[in-house]
Amino acid sequence: MLVLSRKRREAVVVGGAGGFERMLKVTVLEISSGTVRLGFEVDKEVPVHRWEVWERICTRGPPNSETEGPGAPVS
Repeated sequence: MLVLSRKRREAVVVGGAGGFERMLKVTVLEISSGTVRLGFEVDKEVPVHRWEVWERICTRGPPNSETEGPGAPVS
């Protein structure tokens, strides 16, 4: 596991170079009362889910609802 420290408005980039076509950019938006808000920038075709949602999808298969499908907003 890679562990990084970032301040508000600092970002981390995953992929996007060296043969990786897609890039994921994660930016710290806010830190307040022990909670961190993160912003994710990635191609629309790439699904982004909270861990517990991803586990449910892996266990039960993709949901049928448009509100939870791959093209849906970030979970």
